[in-house]
Amino acid sequence: MVEHSNREEALALLRKGCRNAEVARRLGVPVGTIGWWKHRDLAERNALPGRKRSTCPHCYGDPLDGAAYTYLLGLYLGDGHIIQPRQHRAPNLAITCDDSWPGLQDAAEQAMRQVLPNNTPCRVRRTGCHDVKVYSKHLPCYFPQHGPGKKHERAIALEPWQQQLVDAHPWGLVRGLIHSDGCRITNWATRTVNGVTRRHGYPRYFFTNTSGDIRRIFTDTLDALGVEWKASLPRPRGQVNVSVARRASVALLDEHVGAKW
Repeated sequence: MVEHSNREEALALLRKGCRNAEVARRLGVPVGTIGWWKHRDLAERNALPGRKRSTCPHCYGDPLDGAAYTYLLGLYLGDGHIIQPRQHRAPNLAITCDDSWPGLQDAAEQAMRQVLPNNTPCRVRRTGCHDVKVYSKHLPCYFPQHGPGKKHERAIALEPWQQQLVDAHPWGLVRGLIHSDGCRITNWATRTVNGVTRRHGYPRYFFTNTSGDIRRIFTDTLDALGVEWKASLPRPRGQVNVSVARRASVALLDEHVGAKW
């Protein structure tokens, strides 16, 4: 009887426009319970707000923004992961972005909105970074590379339809990979001319990843774009640096990729 009384009082407050958290404080009831009562009340009154289904080019034939998708694919391969909950909830794609690059968080969120226009991204604060996330049961359709374990411990290969999009929008993939697992830096060097020591700098790009498959996807795309690159020897943990330092190639990356911001 007490629960029934609390529920009726809660619904009366909610119908007056009170927020869930305010009702929960007034009645001493968990806010999750208030949310459930509100949902059931709206359902019983056929007043639930309409929701658009998540888009999917494979299940429903929906159009796909190729440039935004290849950028998001690069972010996913570099620093993203899909979480598949055990409970009855939709999977979520999380792109981890350092707080030093707020513009990158904006770009990741914008790409999610363009690829999944009926879904709303969110940001989850973590220590020194944010996870930019979006929920959809169709994420495995968009990113068939998803699977158990770490990406560098399993085979990663693009599906034919993904490769076609990368061929059409290669700079999106390169930009996403560098923005996630790469950087643009300035190397400094000194040389002595006529007894005068001069210091000069030259820019270069790095992409660092442990997965040989992901590095191969990156370098194959660079080859197709005419960008010259070199790979370092593996580090103790298996990471390999792919470096772009030739002036003409750096100029291409400056035009189409640019530094993080």
